[in-house]
Amino acid sequence: MAIASINPATGEKLKEFPAFNGSEIETRLKRAEQAFAHHRREPFIKRAELMMAAAALLQHEKEKFARIITLEMGKLLRAAVEEVEKCARGCRYYGENAQRFLEDEPAQTNAARSYVRYEPLGPLLAIMPWNFPFWQVFRFAAPSLMAGNVGLLKHAANVPQCALAIEQIFCRAGFDEGVFQTLLIEADQVESLLVDPRVKAVTLTGSEKAGSAVASAAAREIKKSVLELGGSDPFIVMPSADLKTTVNTAVRARTINSGQSCIAAKRFFIAEKVYEDFVREFVQRMRALKIGDPLDETTEIGPLASEQILNGVHEQVQKSISAGAKLLTGGNRIHGPGFFYEPTVLVNVPPESPAFREEVFGPVASIFRVKNADNAIELANDSTFGLAASVWTNDPAEQEVFASELETGMVFINAMVASDPRLPFGGVKRSGFGRELGPHGIREFTNAKTIWIS
Repeated sequence: MAIASINPATGEKLKEFPAFNGSEIETRLKRAEQAFAHHRREPFIKRAELMMAAAALLQHEKEKFARIITLEMGKLLRAAVEEVEKCARGCRYYGENAQRFLEDEPAQTNAARSYVRYEPLGPLLAIMPWNFPFWQVFRFAAPSLMAGNVGLLKHAANVPQCALAIEQIFCRAGFDEGVFQTLLIEADQVESLLVDPRVKAVTLTGSEKAGSAVASAAAREIKKSVLELGGSDPFIVMPSADLKTTVNTAVRARTINSGQSCIAAKRFFIAEKVYEDFVREFVQRMRALKIGDPLDETTEIGPLASEQILNGVHEQVQKSISAGAKLLTGGNRIHGPGFFYEPTVLVNVPPESPAFREEVFGPVASIFRVKNADNAIELANDSTFGLAASVWTNDPAEQEVFASELETGMVFINAMVASDPRLPFGGVKRSGFGRELGPHGIREFTNAKTIWIS
């Protein structure tokens, strides 16, 4: 696949880049190795100054970076600005807290002194997706660089200008050459990096298939990997929930980034007491969404990122309907330039259909009627995925049951699922392993070294 920018709103090719050859990759690996030897010894106060400078650049030039995001992958411009602002917050958070998260931890033993020290590993390979092309990278890079590691980015093939812009941000912030580098490479060039002894670990955010392949290759080399993969997140509504607030959030949770988010709500489990009212209001709101140019501030749904994704979503919807699902609205590609898909609502979705079993990466909601909390939990857990869940109930006992019984890495009660630099982010089951963000995230790519002094 070509490394190219194609505007999803028009289908127009913006720019194309040749993939790096072996010589260029080797040059950058050597540069990373040399940079690590110096960067790992930089004091935290120096790393923090540089990370704060990166945050300032992101904040000051957010409109410029947001426009690159929108033109390459179709995100609403205002959402792209918010994404860049979030990157700045992430940089500031780790600039302010990394030293505290990684300070030596004393342990009470019969030694004269014993403690755990967190040390960086070396060059890390980050394989990142297109749907949040800045945030996904910065939530890896900010903690990793603050820990003393250096980064090598293999970004998605459709967002090369985002990848190059991020490299330049770290360079302009004052990080030494080689501390963070973008590798413009094809997917089939990744394995050679994984087997290279200079690459010490890998993190991937992407599909289940890609995660399995990368984790397998890393495991053969006995290298650490962190995976943040797909999700089919449940959105559960109980009778005690405020219906107006819940519906408003449900629409946003399903259509954020045109539905192209691993933590987007995808399967909606609604208590039968409020089912009819919820479905009526939800369908009405989905039909009313304004679809169009993501650069237009009044647009509410932009295009999907590529024609391949558009065709895949449509195929999943049609197969689900053929299996017995009932279509309440949407279900079609919007003809004309660009990769637009109608906001879609399905009910009576059979358990073995794509809309139940697979991750649908577009504005498609599957709604299910449930009898009670136990029924909702049973259906929500009937999935190979386990990333996150959003639960709407004002009953304290129900809140505790959902928090305990849902098989996910995250549970948000009376709130939409979102990543936050202050909290660990990640899933269970086939949604991946390991954690990003918070103190847990920065420690993933460190050596927890035991020190014993008699």
